[in-house]
Amino acid sequence: MSQDRGTCGRHQRQMFWSLLACLLFLVSPCKGFFPNFWSKVLILSWDSHTHQYITEQAILSVTLEVLRDTTKQDGMQVEKEIHLSRVFWRAVRDVVNSNTNMDFLSSTRSDPIYHFDSERLDGSIALLREFWTQIVLSVQAKEYERARYSLGQLFHSLQDFYSHSNWVEMGKKSIYLHLLQPEEPAVPVAKEDTPTCEDCFTATCRHNLLPALRNSNLLTTGYTSSFPFKSKGKCSHGGLFDRSRYLSARGGINKDSTSPIFSPHHYLHVEAAGLAAKATLTALRDLKDTVGPKAFLKLFSVRQAPALVFVMDTTGSMFEEITAARLRAHSIIQSRADSTNQPGTFLLVPFHDPEFGPVYEADDPDQFMQHMETLMALGGGDEPEMCLSAIQLALTHSPPLSEIFVFTDASPKDAYLFDAVKALALEKRSKITFLLTEEQTRRSRRRKRSSKKPLSPDRFSLYSSLSVLSGGMAVFTTNSDIHKVSAIVEDNTAVDKVTLFHAKGDPELMSVHSFRVDSSVKNIILHITGTMTECILTSPSDHRQSILRERGHLAELEHFQGLYRIKLLPPVQAGQWKLQPKSDDLLTFSVIGDSSVDFLYYFATVTNETHPGLAKVEGSPVAGAPAFLVLAVTGQASPQEGSFHVTLLGAEGESLQQVKLNHSSSAPAQGLEELVGFVDYVPTVPFSVQLSGLDSRGNKLERVSTEKIQPTHVQIKMVLTPNLVPGHSTVVDFDIFNHGPAQVFNLTADDDCGYLLMRGPHRFFVEEQGSFRAQVSLLTPAKAQAGATVTLTLTVHALDSLESNYAVTFLTVVPLDADRSPPSCSAARVQSDCAADCTKSSWRVSLVVSDEVHSGLAALQMQKGDGVLTIFHRPPPTEESFGETLLDFEHQHLHKNKTSKGHHLHHHYYRARLQTGDPPLNVSEWALGSSQPLWVMYTSSCCSAQAELLVWDKAGNMKRCILKSVQQRVQSDTTTETSGTGRVTLTGVIFLLAAVLWLFIRCL
Repeated sequence: MSQDRGTCGRHQRQMFWSLLACLLFLVSPCKGFFPNFWSKVLILSWDSHTHQYITEQAILSVTLEVLRDTTKQDGMQVEKEIHLSRVFWRAVRDVVNSNTNMDFLSSTRSDPIYHFDSERLDGSIALLREFWTQIVLSVQAKEYERARYSLGQLFHSLQDFYSHSNWVEMGKKSIYLHLLQPEEPAVPVAKEDTPTCEDCFTATCRHNLLPALRNSNLLTTGYTSSFPFKSKGKCSHGGLFDRSRYLSARGGINKDSTSPIFSPHHYLHVEAAGLAAKATLTALRDLKDTVGPKAFLKLFSVRQAPALVFVMDTTGSMFEEITAARLRAHSIIQSRADSTNQPGTFLLVPFHDPEFGPVYEADDPDQFMQHMETLMALGGGDEPEMCLSAIQLALTHSPPLSEIFVFTDASPKDAYLFDAVKALALEKRSKITFLLTEEQTRRSRRRKRSSKKPLSPDRFSLYSSLSVLSGGMAVFTTNSDIHKVSAIVEDNTAVDKVTLFHAKGDPELMSVHSFRVDSSVKNIILHITGTMTECILTSPSDHRQSILRERGHLAELEHFQGLYRIKLLPPVQAGQWKLQPKSDDLLTFSVIGDSSVDFLYYFATVTNETHPGLAKVEGSPVAGAPAFLVLAVTGQASPQEGSFHVTLLGAEGESLQQVKLNHSSSAPAQGLEELVGFVDYVPTVPFSVQLSGLDSRGNKLERVSTEKIQPTHVQIKMVLTPNLVPGHSTVVDFDIFNHGPAQVFNLTADDDCGYLLMRGPHRFFVEEQGSFRAQVSLLTPAKAQAGATVTLTLTVHALDSLESNYAVTFLTVVPLDADRSPPSCSAARVQSDCAADCTKSSWRVSLVVSDEVHSGLAALQMQKGDGVLTIFHRPPPTEESFGETLLDFEHQHLHKNKTSKGHHLHHHYYRARLQTGDPPLNVSEWALGSSQPLWVMYTSSCCSAQAELLVWDKAGNMKRCILKSVQQRVQSDTTTETSGTGRVTLTGVIFLLAAVLWLFIRCL
């Protein structure tokens, strides 16, 4: 539905009101660095660093570091250009969205402890360490989605500290380690009755921090318009949105941006952003060392082959299907054996009636195959079975963007889970493909199952609906063809698989479907389900081939019951291809290929309540309302300006609306380009998103998302995502917003662990354009595993219409008395005889490593250094014997390469030795008490004057111990309050006002 581009359309009015709101909204305070790229557009502060930019750059930097280090350790050559796929950028986007949502969610945007505001530093520091505990527990439990959510929250608060406090003004050049490391020295905080600022009457506030505060080395943070009330003489956050700036002391100290309109200390923005970036990098490196490089890469889905997920009916009739899945899994594993990628995640969820599960998950392909070999088709039973319950388990345990393959011949007994499964599939953008070995027709034949009543011909309709909604397929085949049909599994789980076309076609219409092939796409395969009577394929050069009747040079056909598999023959001509099928049946088409060029997207709306920015729409977008569409194009160099646009496609591939895309203000990085477009109004019918345009070489390309967006007039927004405590009940609050006429709604809740006290449905009435706050309660068993994640799915349905929406959130089990304190290492003695010739001298340091009154020591590893660490399980009688033991050890191992882990040397107390490059040494099995320490001695040549020892406790906390040959002085920092490098003049203000005036005149 096109509009006259020469007139002032709805999008211009929307932009006008967004800009106007940015200027005039004075109700709520600003929080932290601005959220994302759109913030810089709204405030016209192009050189500001946002939470998004700081977070993306840090994750990218550390990920590349880890990849290079692990590649070198594996003895492989480091690639000049490392390709990071869209699953990596999806993981990064999870962290970024969680970060920026802290400024958007009603429960966090005005709470000072989430943003280091109002001198609530103790609460903010405790919250940071709680986030850290959640992250480590979640990664250890392989709950990577929840870990990314907590990581984004941690980054937001951590980054805000440097923007909201006077840390930079105190002259600090390094990060504040105490925030995440309680054993590091703490800086005192100004008391409630201690004045911290003096009045400032200009946009730029220099020297408004009291000299006494600087001289006393006291920390403070700015107060905001919200609770708690600012006492006289306290610093304000400051800026256009902070009403507390009018209270004494006037002005403010925030360094959120380079604009004086929003940041009184804008001239220190670059310094604050630099320290925030260093703190983010340090946290990521500590996380990598805490959980290990392999788990760190899995956290961000780096170099992971697509997950192989089977949902398998195991009743006695499924022998052929189980055999086909087993053989297909073996073929996929063999094809990945020589790949540089990790083999990926392998998942199997069995089901029958009345049982389903348990989930079998493995990272080791050999273990997965061994488990597949034990899978047996046993028993039988009447229709139906617990298929949707098994799919729900598969969705909650598999990573986002997965392909899930369901083998069954039975209809679902648990149809009440349809909404929950649909919500999970859309939230994770995972495709569900059904391989059904049961006839759809009513033709009489001997059934494989005994049935007590006639089976409905529509018994598989829920499967068909799920396949359409998620972008998968439903293939109705036979036992004799199931092995060949299962080739669809291998086709869709290849690395860098992209979709060029996906649609369904009406029976009897000889409609023409077109798809574009570009030069980056290889191995192009067409899947068509149903039964065709004719199919003509036409190349860009107008060569034709009747696929069903002749063999030609364009493509080869494999036809099985229920599936046509058409492979284009090389060399495949780039350009627009056409497919003209004819059928008496409903057809589904999918065209896939291999290419690194792909895209991610989400819908967003402008928010000005605390920070101007684009907030991601959770669930389905609101039908008929304007929205922004944010895309990330992966796998290519920066495209030309204006070279891309999006088409919103209907169910049969028809164009509903075109959206022009422009570059966002984010800098492209590692083959990623972020684009944004304005959608005049979201369609009122289901649609998918097609990306079209030019690549960096000027060649045309097209990609399509296969899932069907379901526009609606009702929304669910989570208020807060709490933790679950073993043995306690937890309440989860959420809001229902009705954007349509007044009506009655039903709410249903579901979780994958059975912790909910009531599923529903709960019925309630919501006024037109009204809202309703509701809650659900969960009871966590006392023996629930720490770090386990419960997936909570909420679905809301209008009672008298088709309006519906969903929300999915992840809740982590965290013990009430969780150990959040890392181990300690105390240097007992440093001996050094370092001379001018470092090769002829050495140094040594003895330490005591402990984890007193906590969970106990777990592991040690040498991270850096060229020396040797000797570990003792009890203290030597004297310092001299400590040294004698070391000399005895070195003498006995002078010509040996292997360590003597786990063995004592006569009367001495030696236990093991470590060098850089050795794996972590597990000491948790040494029968140490929770408070019993270890004694270690490190010795090294003077040519290597520093080393790092990593120590873990059993709760996963990590301590980085820095070992030095001599005591080094710490240089005193100098004040930087008046030496900032940020520069902004009133030009930005004038330009912003001019832009608003111009849009107003255009819209008259």
